[in-house]
Amino acid sequence: MGKFLFLVKWLNSAKLTTTLRMEEGMSMTPEVSQYWQHFIEQQQLPPDLQPAEIYSFGNTEQMANELARLVIIGQKTATTSAIELYEPDEHVPQVGDYNVILDGRDRPVAITKTIMCTIVKYNQVDAEHAFLEGEGDRTLAYWRSVHEPFFKAEYAEAGQVFTPTIACLCERFEVVTERRELR
Repeated sequence: MGKFLFLVKWLNSAKLTTTLRMEEGMSMTPEVSQYWQHFIEQQQLPPDLQPAEIYSFGNTEQMANELARLVIIGQKTATTSAIELYEPDEHVPQVGDYNVILDGRDRPVAITKTIMCTIVKYNQVDAEHAFLEGEGDRTLAYWRSVHEPFFKAEYAEAGQVFTPTIACLCERFEVVTERRELR
């Protein structure tokens, strides 16, 4: 499947929904490398440590900036993916992973650390997780209304059928460093 990018679609003028989509080519640019190196030096982490993922949220510059801001202010602290759709050689999020979050111009704006990963059936994702995803009205009903169509499309693209009992990877993360000017 490749690197993951969370794409945002406008449902209407008042609602955003985050959907999981693959993105090829997200890489360690010189700016990302400098940001990452500064982080590992400040945190006294091993100099050869690499980020698990480098990605942005959104499919436009404006949306990527807004969703990165939600991460930075602590409103978005979770995400969900379909565990069955990961390819065998693809990185699956794990507790302790560090990820570089990019803005709409692919500049690093934050580094997150995965603090919890659980696998639950889609129909057992709870209201707390939906709230922590930080989008829309933050309810479970909203979460389901945007994730079910997304997962149906992803499963169809993979030649599979979505059911409410698919295994979901529910990931929680925290911001460990950020560009303060974005707050």
